[in-house]
Amino acid sequence: MNPSLWLALLGAGTLISFVPGAGAVNTMSNALTVGFRRSIWGILGQQAALVVHIGIAAAGVGILVTNSPLAFNLIRYSGAAYLVYLGIRKFLQKPEHSEVRALQHSEGAFSMFRRGVWVNLLNPKAIVFFLALIPQFIRPDQPLLGQYGVLAATVIAIDVLVMWFFYAGTARSFRRFTRDDRGQVILNRTFGSLFVGVGALLALA
Repeated sequence: MNPSLWLALLGAGTLISFVPGAGAVNTMSNALTVGFRRSIWGILGQQAALVVHIGIAAAGVGILVTNSPLAFNLIRYSGAAYLVYLGIRKFLQKPEHSEVRALQHSEGAFSMFRRGVWVNLLNPKAIVFFLALIPQFIRPDQPLLGQYGVLAATVIAIDVLVMWFFYAGTARSFRRFTRDDRGQVILNRTFGSLFVGVGALLALA
């Protein structure tokens, strides 16, 4: 991939990562629940799903999905239902006292990683996005494997930096609200509503 093409990819990937969506909501929710450093596990799960999406688009399977209303709607509604489920769970989550949180050390790394995978994997917009994005930055007359490697590494590096240092970092400013029960309830209901809202938009868009 030549430097000018890579810079264009860098710009496009950065803009897209900053657009808030299910991944951003999931990252901020994790950062508030388990802290800034441990929220990386959910972010890594989201990146694993991006690798799958890139592979699907590269293999051309994405074309079949987008050309099949049934397959596309199955993915779309499954993703929407999962986000609504996460939102309802978050909305109804009871506040935890600091002593309890310290003993439980909150959610495990694998659980966050797995949820991150599903949040991004069940997002049909990611399939369509990569289906539209990849052809713009791939030159068929050059070795494909290296180009896909550069594209995947660039997109993932950008998304990790944006999710961790911007979205998870921003969530740290809300940590003070988790010190009492009322603040925890407000934040749980806020992020629960955001998950449900994103799920509804995904279903209706």
